[in-house]
Amino acid sequence: MLSVQNLCKSFLVGGEKYPVLKGVSLEVKKGEFVGVMGPSGSGKSTLLNSISCYIPSDSGKILLGNLELSQLKEEQLARVRNEKLGFVFQDFLLLDGLTVRENIMLPRIIGGKNVPAMEKSADLLCDLFGISHIKNKYPADISGGERQRTAVARALINNPQVILADEPTGNLDSKSAQKVIDAFLQAKTQLSATIFMVTHDSYAASFCDRVIILKDGNVQMTLEREEKERREFQDALLDSIRESSEVKES
Repeated sequence: MLSVQNLCKSFLVGGEKYPVLKGVSLEVKKGEFVGVMGPSGSGKSTLLNSISCYIPSDSGKILLGNLELSQLKEEQLARVRNEKLGFVFQDFLLLDGLTVRENIMLPRIIGGKNVPAMEKSADLLCDLFGISHIKNKYPADISGGERQRTAVARALINNPQVILADEPTGNLDSKSAQKVIDAFLQAKTQLSATIFMVTHDSYAASFCDRVIILKDGNVQMTLEREEKERREFQDALLDSIRESSEVKES
Protein backbone atom coordinates (compact mmCIF):
# COMPACT_ATOMS: atom_id res chain seq x y z
CA MET A 1 0.00 0.00 0.00
CA LEU A 2 2.67 2.52 1.11
CA SER A 3 6.36 1.89 0.51
CA VAL A 4 9.18 4.24 1.49
CA GLN A 5 12.55 3.24 0.06
CA ASN A 6 15.89 4.69 1.17
CA LEU A 7 14.43 8.16 1.79
CA CYS A 8 16.92 10.95 2.47
CA LYS A 9 16.30 14.58 3.36
CA SER A 10 18.67 17.34 4.49
CA PHE A 11 18.17 21.00 5.34
CA LEU A 12 20.53 23.94 4.83
CA VAL A 13 20.90 26.11 7.92
CA GLY A 14 23.31 29.02 7.80
CA GLY A 15 25.20 27.45 4.93
CA GLU A 16 25.56 24.13 6.80
CA LYS A 17 23.87 20.96 5.55
CA TYR A 18 22.07 18.94 8.22
CA PRO A 19 20.82 15.44 7.29
CA VAL A 20 17.46 14.67 8.92
CA LEU A 21 16.40 11.47 7.15
CA LYS A 22 19.28 9.12 6.37
CA GLY A 23 17.95 6.38 4.14
CA VAL A 24 14.63 5.54 5.81
CA SER A 25 12.81 2.48 4.45
CA LEU A 26 9.45 1.14 5.63
CA GLU A 27 6.29 -0.59 4.43
CA VAL A 28 2.65 -0.11 5.45
CA LYS A 29 0.20 -2.80 4.38
CA LYS A 30 -3.47 -2.30 3.57
CA GLY A 31 -5.59 -2.18 6.71
CA GLU A 32 -2.65 -1.65 9.09
CA PHE A 33 -2.53 0.92 11.88
CA VAL A 34 1.16 1.84 12.05
CA GLY A 35 2.75 4.34 14.43
CA VAL A 36 6.05 6.22 14.30
CA MET A 37 7.77 7.30 17.51
CA GLY A 38 11.18 8.63 18.41
CA PRO A 39 13.04 11.25 20.43
CA SER A 40 12.73 14.92 19.53
CA GLY A 41 14.74 15.60 16.38
CA SER A 42 14.59 12.01 15.15
CA GLY A 43 12.88 13.02 11.89
CA LYS A 44 9.26 12.00 12.55
CA SER A 45 7.55 15.11 11.17
CA THR A 46 10.01 15.41 8.29
CA LEU A 47 9.20 11.82 7.34
CA LEU A 48 5.46 12.49 7.26
CA ASN A 49 5.88 15.71 5.28
CA SER A 50 8.19 13.96 2.83
CA ILE A 51 5.72 11.12 2.29
CA SER A 52 2.99 13.63 1.41
CA CYS A 53 5.55 15.56 -0.69
CA TYR A 54 4.79 18.81 1.12
CA ILE A 55 8.56 19.00 1.40
CA PRO A 56 10.65 17.41 -1.38
CA SER A 57 13.01 14.60 -0.43
CA ASP A 58 16.62 14.60 -1.65
CA SER A 59 16.55 10.99 -2.81
CA GLY A 60 14.65 7.73 -2.43
CA LYS A 61 11.23 6.52 -3.50
CA ILE A 62 7.73 7.00 -2.07
CA LEU A 63 5.27 4.53 -3.56
CA LEU A 64 1.52 4.67 -2.97
CA GLY A 65 0.38 1.46 -4.58
CA ASN A 66 2.12 1.57 -7.96
CA LEU A 67 2.29 5.38 -7.98
CA GLU A 68 5.67 6.99 -7.30
CA LEU A 69 4.71 10.24 -5.57
CA SER A 70 8.10 11.94 -5.81
CA GLN A 71 7.89 11.84 -9.62
CA LEU A 72 4.51 13.59 -9.88
CA LYS A 73 3.96 17.20 -10.89
CA GLU A 74 2.30 19.55 -8.41
CA GLU A 75 -1.11 19.36 -10.09
CA GLN A 76 -1.00 15.57 -9.98
CA LEU A 77 0.13 15.64 -6.36
CA ALA A 78 -2.78 17.90 -5.42
CA ARG A 79 -5.18 15.34 -6.89
CA VAL A 80 -3.47 12.48 -5.04
CA ARG A 81 -3.59 14.38 -1.74
CA ASN A 82 -7.30 15.04 -2.19
CA GLU A 83 -8.37 11.63 -3.43
CA LYS A 84 -5.83 9.02 -2.27
CA LEU A 85 -4.45 10.45 0.98
CA GLY A 86 -6.35 11.57 4.06
CA PHE A 87 -4.78 13.98 6.56
CA VAL A 88 -5.34 14.48 10.28
CA PHE A 89 -3.32 17.27 11.92
CA GLN A 90 -2.64 18.19 15.53
CA ASP A 91 -4.34 21.57 15.07
CA PHE A 92 -7.46 20.13 13.34
CA LEU A 93 -7.34 22.67 10.44
CA LEU A 94 -11.11 22.91 10.15
CA LEU A 95 -12.66 25.91 8.40
CA ASP A 96 -14.46 28.07 10.96
CA GLY A 97 -17.07 29.29 8.46
CA LEU A 98 -18.26 25.77 7.62
CA THR A 99 -20.37 23.44 9.72
CA VAL A 100 -19.05 20.08 10.89
CA ARG A 101 -20.91 18.36 8.03
CA GLU A 102 -19.59 20.84 5.46
CA ASN A 103 -16.02 20.44 6.76
CA ILE A 104 -16.30 16.68 6.37
CA MET A 105 -17.55 17.06 2.79
CA LEU A 106 -14.85 19.56 1.81
CA PRO A 107 -12.52 17.13 -0.04
CA ARG A 108 -15.45 16.00 -2.19
CA ILE A 109 -16.59 19.58 -2.74
CA ILE A 110 -13.09 20.44 -3.97
CA GLY A 111 -13.20 17.40 -6.26
CA GLY A 112 -16.57 18.44 -7.70
CA LYS A 113 -18.27 15.23 -6.60
CA ASN A 114 -22.01 14.44 -6.60
CA VAL A 115 -23.73 16.40 -3.83
CA PRO A 116 -26.35 13.85 -2.64
CA ALA A 117 -23.69 11.11 -2.52
CA MET A 118 -21.28 13.24 -0.49
CA GLU A 119 -24.04 14.25 1.92
CA LYS A 120 -24.94 10.60 2.47
CA SER A 121 -21.28 9.67 3.04
CA ALA A 122 -20.81 12.55 5.48
CA ASP A 123 -23.89 11.53 7.46
CA LEU A 124 -22.69 7.92 7.65
CA LEU A 125 -19.30 9.07 8.99
CA CYS A 126 -21.00 11.34 11.53
CA ASP A 127 -22.99 8.33 12.75
CA LEU A 128 -19.88 6.14 12.89
CA PHE A 129 -17.89 8.61 14.99
CA GLY A 130 -20.73 9.77 17.23
CA ILE A 131 -20.88 13.36 16.01
CA SER A 132 -24.30 13.40 14.30
CA HIS A 133 -25.67 15.60 17.08
CA ILE A 134 -23.16 18.37 16.21
CA LYS A 135 -23.06 18.08 12.41
CA ASN A 136 -24.79 21.45 11.93
CA LYS A 137 -22.61 23.26 14.48
CA TYR A 138 -19.45 25.22 13.73
CA PRO A 139 -15.93 24.33 14.93
CA ALA A 140 -15.93 27.15 17.50
CA ASP A 141 -18.98 25.61 19.18
CA ILE A 142 -17.62 22.09 19.73
CA SER A 143 -14.91 20.49 21.87
CA GLY A 144 -11.37 19.67 20.80
CA GLY A 145 -12.13 15.96 20.69
CA GLU A 146 -15.20 16.58 18.52
CA ARG A 147 -13.12 18.74 16.19
CA GLN A 148 -10.55 15.99 15.81
CA ARG A 149 -13.21 13.34 15.16
CA THR A 150 -14.57 15.71 12.51
CA ALA A 151 -11.07 15.86 11.02
CA VAL A 152 -10.86 12.04 10.99
CA ALA A 153 -14.24 11.87 9.20
CA ARG A 154 -13.04 14.47 6.67
CA ALA A 155 -9.88 12.42 6.06
CA LEU A 156 -12.05 9.38 5.25
CA ILE A 157 -14.71 11.00 3.02
CA ASN A 158 -12.89 10.06 -0.22
CA ASN A 159 -12.02 6.52 0.93
CA PRO A 160 -8.27 7.26 0.76
CA GLN A 161 -5.64 4.58 0.42
CA VAL A 162 -3.77 5.86 3.49
CA ILE A 163 -4.52 8.30 6.32
CA LEU A 164 -1.49 10.31 7.45
CA ALA A 165 -1.94 11.52 11.03
CA ASP A 166 0.45 14.03 12.59
CA GLU A 167 0.29 14.03 16.42
CA PRO A 168 -3.53 13.68 16.30
CA THR A 169 -3.91 13.54 20.10
CA GLY A 170 -1.26 16.16 20.90
CA ASN A 171 -3.69 18.97 21.79
CA LEU A 172 -6.29 16.86 23.57
CA ASP A 173 -7.05 15.80 27.13
CA SER A 174 -7.00 12.07 27.88
CA LYS A 175 -10.76 11.56 27.44
CA SER A 176 -10.87 13.34 24.09
CA ALA A 177 -7.69 11.58 22.94
CA GLN A 178 -9.28 8.20 23.69
CA LYS A 179 -12.29 9.07 21.53
CA VAL A 180 -9.99 10.01 18.64
CA ILE A 181 -8.08 6.73 18.97
CA ASP A 182 -11.43 4.91 19.06
CA ALA A 183 -12.33 6.72 15.82
CA PHE A 184 -9.14 5.41 14.18
CA LEU A 185 -9.87 1.88 15.40
CA GLN A 186 -13.43 2.09 14.06
CA ALA A 187 -12.10 3.33 10.73
CA LYS A 188 -9.68 0.39 10.65
CA THR A 189 -12.17 -2.33 11.58
CA GLN A 190 -15.31 -1.04 9.83
CA LEU A 191 -13.86 0.78 6.81
CA SER A 192 -10.60 -1.18 6.36
CA ALA A 193 -8.70 2.11 6.68
CA THR A 194 -4.90 2.16 6.55
CA ILE A 195 -3.44 4.59 9.10
CA PHE A 196 0.12 5.91 9.44
CA MET A 197 0.44 7.99 12.62
CA VAL A 198 3.35 10.04 13.92
CA THR A 199 3.05 10.52 17.68
CA HIS A 200 5.03 11.18 20.84
CA ASP A 201 2.19 9.66 22.89
CA SER A 202 3.01 6.08 23.94
CA TYR A 203 -0.61 5.55 25.01
CA ALA A 204 -1.93 6.38 21.54
CA ALA A 205 0.83 4.33 19.91
CA SER A 206 -0.01 1.30 22.06
CA PHE A 207 -3.19 0.78 20.03
CA CYS A 208 -1.21 0.40 16.79
CA ASP A 209 -0.50 -2.94 15.11
CA ARG A 210 3.18 -2.03 15.11
CA VAL A 211 5.34 0.98 15.88
CA ILE A 212 8.46 2.14 14.02
CA ILE A 213 11.08 3.77 16.25
CA LEU A 214 13.18 6.48 14.62
CA LYS A 215 16.47 7.77 15.96
CA ASP A 216 18.81 10.29 14.31
CA GLY A 217 17.04 9.94 10.97
CA ASN A 218 17.19 6.15 10.83
CA VAL A 219 14.76 3.34 11.59
CA GLN A 220 16.20 1.93 14.79
CA MET A 221 13.67 -0.85 15.31
CA THR A 222 10.08 -1.93 14.73
CA LEU A 223 7.92 -3.26 17.56
CA GLU A 224 5.01 -5.58 16.77
CA ARG A 225 2.04 -5.63 19.10
CA GLU A 226 1.03 -9.18 18.09
CA GLU A 227 -0.78 -10.80 21.04
CA LYS A 228 0.45 -8.35 23.68
CA GLU A 229 -2.02 -6.62 25.94
CA ARG A 230 -2.18 -2.89 25.26
CA ARG A 231 -0.48 -1.97 28.56
CA GLU A 232 2.30 -4.49 28.00
CA PHE A 233 2.89 -3.07 24.51
CA GLN A 234 2.97 0.48 25.91
CA ASP A 235 5.61 -0.58 28.44
CA ALA A 236 7.70 -2.06 25.62
CA LEU A 237 7.38 1.18 23.65
CA LEU A 238 8.42 3.28 26.64
CA ASP A 239 11.45 1.05 27.23
CA SER A 240 12.46 1.40 23.57
CA ILE A 241 12.07 5.18 23.56
CA ARG A 242 14.03 5.41 26.80
CA GLU A 243 16.86 3.38 25.28
CA SER A 244 16.77 5.51 22.11
CA SER A 245 17.07 8.69 24.14
CA GLU A 246 20.03 7.53 26.19
CA VAL A 247 23.45 8.87 25.19
CA LYS A 248 26.08 6.19 25.25
CA GLU A 249 29.16 7.05 27.25
CA SER A 250 32.34 7.14 25.19
